[in-house]
Amino acid sequence: MMHLPLLPVLVPLAAAILMLALHRADIRLARGIALVSVGGLAVVAVLLLRQAAGGTVAVVALGNWPAPFGIVFVADRLAALMVATTVAIAVPALLAACGGIDRGGRHFHPFFQMQLAGLNGAFLTGDLFNLFVFFELLLIASYGLLVHGGGAARVRAGLHYVVLNLAGSVLFLIGLGLLYGTLNLADVAERLATVPPGDAAPLRVALALLVAVFALKAALLPLGFWLPHAYGAASAPAAALFAVLTKVGIYALVRLSSVAFDAAPGAGLFSPWLLPMALATVAVATAGVLAARRLAAMVAHLLLLSTGMLAAALAEGGMPMLAALLYYLPHTTLVSAALFLLVGRIAAARGEAGDRLIRSARMPGDAWLGTAFLVLAVAVSGLPPLSGFLGKLMMLSAAPATAAGYVLWAVFILSGFVAALGLARAASTLFWERGRVEVPLVPAAGRAATWALLLALGCVPALVLGAAPLSAYARATAEQLAARQPYLQAVLPGGVAAVAREVRP
Repeated sequence: MMHLPLLPVLVPLAAAILMLALHRADIRLARGIALVSVGGLAVVAVLLLRQAAGGTVAVVALGNWPAPFGIVFVADRLAALMVATTVAIAVPALLAACGGIDRGGRHFHPFFQMQLAGLNGAFLTGDLFNLFVFFELLLIASYGLLVHGGGAARVRAGLHYVVLNLAGSVLFLIGLGLLYGTLNLADVAERLATVPPGDAAPLRVALALLVAVFALKAALLPLGFWLPHAYGAASAPAAALFAVLTKVGIYALVRLSSVAFDAAPGAGLFSPWLLPMALATVAVATAGVLAARRLAAMVAHLLLLSTGMLAAALAEGGMPMLAALLYYLPHTTLVSAALFLLVGRIAAARGEAGDRLIRSARMPGDAWLGTAFLVLAVAVSGLPPLSGFLGKLMMLSAAPATAAGYVLWAVFILSGFVAALGLARAASTLFWERGRVEVPLVPAAGRAATWALLLALGCVPALVLGAAPLSAYARATAEQLAARQPYLQAVLPGGVAAVAREVRP
């Protein structure tokens, strides 16, 4: 149990290396290794949640080198929640890929495992430079997953995605260079409070660059126009896993704000720009839902909409709002992933019509696919009685009685209403209207894709039935982040004063 925080990174990384070593073997071997890896990750995620639920902040120092000089992995409530959310998406996404999508190109499964290693590492690292390393690992893997299967649309979207993220990586390195002297998150938190006023300006620039990079990863406008094109072009299993990628940016903003924005160099760094940017993201994404001509693009805009809502909640701040954000985050991630898997299943059933919002022949299994669409549409648009409604209600209840709070109420309610209209229009086109010309159909997807969708769909009632414990966990996580001391004491038991540093003349 002592090294438990390392396993979410080591298990998929070892699986990817083993697959590459056996790349000439039949794909069924790669599938078996992948399923064993993800099954092991599920067990590890449950153990991490149990450990973190008691308030324990588990720290592993690699090579027994103490922080802030060594590499540390830290598993607190927030990290455990994000790892569990990632694994909950990885299981159905992998099952869907095993239905035949993984045969569309080379090395799908190694890329998938590297993506998991990068995501889990980003959530568990206690060091800003290693956060950059895991960002690069998950981005390299996402490049491979995005273009898997080929096609002009995927190559075009992949090119834009690569260029933007390379620019983000350069900014990340510049920010780390300005901050250099310490990159351990706990040490940064402790030392920012002691920075002389004359040295605060370059540190504020460094923190601002990091915030810009994380906003790019979260796809906030004006840096988020790449998301609908990239996610809409990816295969369904890849897009489902990509639903976590934007949450890495939100996670990094939450983590950085909890450790660095109390001291003078970082104070007020989210004001006044983050809330307008978040609300603009919600507005543009809502318009994109109505304008979408493909179901995958509509789901991608819905994911962008939820990211804007999370960023708006973070901008407002406060303990109740942070708790609401942490409740809504796993909901929207899981439901968005399930919608991407449903898009893949519908596209396979409609043949040449694919996921285009045009009239076509009646698809096989349209009754249960329509039911699944209805459940997920209600969940993602925030209508009662599902978890999306509960999450929005928590955020609106936490909104202050100010002009900004009233704007949040108006934007959140209106965006949900418009999203519901867009989804209703799509449902009418897909399941009720019939074209005069019958579009040729292909055989329905296999059992793997069906079971994957059912498993993802099962997350919706699970989130409703588990609303009380999940909201309690979210409140406890928000309290732990606000307190800061449990995290700082776990990483630096003796505090900054106990760290022997080199002093140069």
